[in-house]
Amino acid sequence: MVDNFIGKNVKIGKNVKIWHYAYIGDNTVIGDNTVIGSLVHIDYNVVIGNNVRIEGMCYIPPLSRIGNNVFLGPRVTLTNDPYPPSNKLVGVSIDDNAILCASCVIKAGVRIGKNSIVAMGAVVTKDVKDNTLVMGIPAKPVYDYDTYVNKRREWEGIT
Repeated sequence: MVDNFIGKNVKIGKNVKIWHYAYIGDNTVIGDNTVIGSLVHIDYNVVIGNNVRIEGMCYIPPLSRIGNNVFLGPRVTLTNDPYPPSNKLVGVSIDDNAILCASCVIKAGVRIGKNSIVAMGAVVTKDVKDNTLVMGIPAKPVYDYDTYVNKRREWEGIT
């Protein structure tokens, strides 16, 4: 029995861990030290940077670009067709150090900026600026990256 499907011309970096039942499409590039969770679908012509963590059940469509040190929580969905079903596709771009929390959805063609956070369940229909946390439906800026880090430290009991 085969647990995973890995397409043709896929380049996988060093120390990559791929959990059960993952799909990786043709011509995809995955950087070093990346973890891909169970039931993740990474379509064709995707580029994923180094030190990326993709939790279970995420969908990453063709033409998506993911930077370094990015976290995608469970069930994150990226899209690539703003007017389905059309013959013209465009990927999502996620810049370095971004965090996408569980079950958020990102519209085709959107850019998630460096050090940005997308809250759980958010629906992102417009670009997210660097160092910004967005939440809601549709997602709107709530506060900056430093505020997020301070809130996380408080939660963890770190002063």
